Amino acid sequence: MLETGAVDCDTGALLAVLADVRAMLARPDNDYAWSSFRDTDAALAELDELAAAVRAGTVPAALNILFAPTGPIQEVAISSGWGAEFLVLADRFDAVRRAEPPTRGG
Repeated sequence: MLETGAVDCDTGALLAVLADVRAMLARPDNDYAWSSFRDTDAALAELDELAAAVRAGTVPAALNILFAPTGPIQEVAISSGWGAEFLVLADRFDAVRRAEPPTRGG
């Protein structure tokens, strides 16, 4: 896994995006041929590991690669027919990463 950093965003919103992406990657007819993921199990295992890191208080840099244009998730999405849906998820990811973290107690 690549470098991690302290959580600097709304972890709830980030975890919600990851959960939605996980659901898309878990679709039974996905095509992983053009992705760096070996198969569904490998994709879900990697995403679950990254989500666990977020829950533990870090944001792995690998998330930026997964959501990048022509990154592994987009490759699966395009070859599996949900490319437009991926763009919505990627926009949500980008918005969460740009946003300031929520303040506590106020």
